[in-house]
Amino acid sequence: MILINLLPHREAARKKRKESFQASMVAAALVGALACGAVYMFYQYKIDLQAGRNALLTREIKALDVKIADVAKIDAEIAALKARQKAVEDLQSDRNLPVHLLNELVLQLPDGVYIESLKQQEQTVQIQGIAQSNERVSELLNSLATKTPWLSKPELVEVVGTTTQINAKERKRVAGFNLRFGLVRSSDVEQQANNAQGLKK
Repeated sequence: MILINLLPHREAARKKRKESFQASMVAAALVGALACGAVYMFYQYKIDLQAGRNALLTREIKALDVKIADVAKIDAEIAALKARQKAVEDLQSDRNLPVHLLNELVLQLPDGVYIESLKQQEQTVQIQGIAQSNERVSELLNSLATKTPWLSKPELVEVVGTTTQINAKERKRVAGFNLRFGLVRSSDVEQQANNAQGLKK
């Protein structure tokens, strides 16, 4: 016996395929939505984690800035204390400088050279005087430059020919000079002496 299906089977198959397709589309949409939600949650977690790290770093940086400011303040105080200490040490070492200055001038002045005025400003000394000749002035400059550790860098400012009164009737031609030089601190003299001893060894 032959069975003949008179129902519209193509319509039923098409309907079935359509329902299957719609179901798969809904399932794909759900899976896509779940995947998007999972990715969003993952990245949101990462962002929150990084934000927490950033906040921690910001707090630590602020704390370090406070510590750095404290260290800078301490460094400034240390520098100020060192400057005061050096000033006190310089005052202590400089209190004998006038004695050394006068002593060295007495030792280094050649015969025929006379000092008329002496002025000190900080570590610089300026002297004015007269000499029997220009050669005597040169000899004085050479002595100040090479024969004493207490005086340094003598510099002739000027030398001029002039006359001086020897007695009531006699005047003599002399060289008037003006020169300046530096005073060397005791600590520097000691250091130079130590360096010289080290070179000898």
